[in-house]
Amino acid sequence: MIVEEQNIDVEGLPVHYLTAGEGPTVVLLHALGESALDWRWVLPALARTHRIYAPDLPGFGYSAKPSAEYSPAFFARFVGAYLDALGLEHAAVVGNSIGGLAALRLALSEPARITALGLVASAGLGREITYALRLPTLPGYGEGAVVWGKTPLGAFQRAWLRVPLLFACPGRVPAEWITEQTRIAQLPGFTEATMTALRAQVDLGGQREVLVDQLPQLQMPTLVVWGERDRVFPYSQGQKALSRLRQGSLELVPDCGHLPHVERPDRFAAILGRFLEGQVHQ
Repeated sequence: MIVEEQNIDVEGLPVHYLTAGEGPTVVLLHALGESALDWRWVLPALARTHRIYAPDLPGFGYSAKPSAEYSPAFFARFVGAYLDALGLEHAAVVGNSIGGLAALRLALSEPARITALGLVASAGLGREITYALRLPTLPGYGEGAVVWGKTPLGAFQRAWLRVPLLFACPGRVPAEWITEQTRIAQLPGFTEATMTALRAQVDLGGQREVLVDQLPQLQMPTLVVWGERDRVFPYSQGQKALSRLRQGSLELVPDCGHLPHVERPDRFAAILGRFLEGQVHQ
């Protein structure tokens, strides 16, 4: 399976994305401080039956890093504009963490565009979040991390410090993920965008924007996926979300952290693949 790297202009912003496959359209949205590469481990399997698009969200990866608020609303607007730029009237949209909140916001505001929704350890489903991501929102604390994170040594250290936060088992972290994390942290504007996006959604009290009470409005089939050992958001948020969804299903991935598509790619691809195939045959 050939995975292509492409670029497209989205409302004046150069956007980098990965694409592969043929069939019904699926858009994959990565987490805060990540890039589209996170999906590479599941892309070939998903692309056997679907046309996959995985963009670097603005501020991250190899897309433009404008001066912006990087709020959940900003990312949701971007996803809609990205679909427009690709000429896609509708698609299944699957998002991890902040990407999940962007997908959820778009599903609530433009439901006709979202044929199916995937929320992978999604932000916005409860106030609770690890204190490791609350502390950098303090004045001065985050600025020091931004400066240090841009240096080669700081970027490498940042990558490894993220491992125990994002993965249940460090031995399952792909070397390519560490390399990519070290590389993107040194890109101009990346660490600043990451800190701005974090502060837009998180403060010392937890997550700012919680949309769990709006989930009953969703009419489209919705899949919630959570690692049982997620240290960023507790999987109880996924369970609560399921109780509010009209057409919802929940998959808890055992012995897995915040990035199931990276840590347990075979299991994740099978879960998402079954969900997507179910929509095609309805």
